[in-house]
Amino acid sequence: MREMEFKMEREGLLEEGQKVTVSEGLLPSNYYYTIDPSLAMSGNYPFPERLLAREGTVKAIRELERGFYVTVEFDE
Repeated sequence: MREMEFKMEREGLLEEGQKVTVSEGLLPSNYYYTIDPSLAMSGNYPFPERLLAREGTVKAIRELERGFYVTVEFDE
């Protein structure tokens, strides 16, 4: 299992236990991931840490001063 954190701007877009799909974006030296349809975005991950799975489950949602953070678990 692999866990990744995504930043979500608004409350209520996702729920714990919900199945999600992610799309992959490519930068010159990193990958980033977006929970479809543009609900939350990950940080940047170097090429060796590329995510292979495209479906996961929302494990937790935390509210911090800077927004909402979603932890997604992938079977990888």
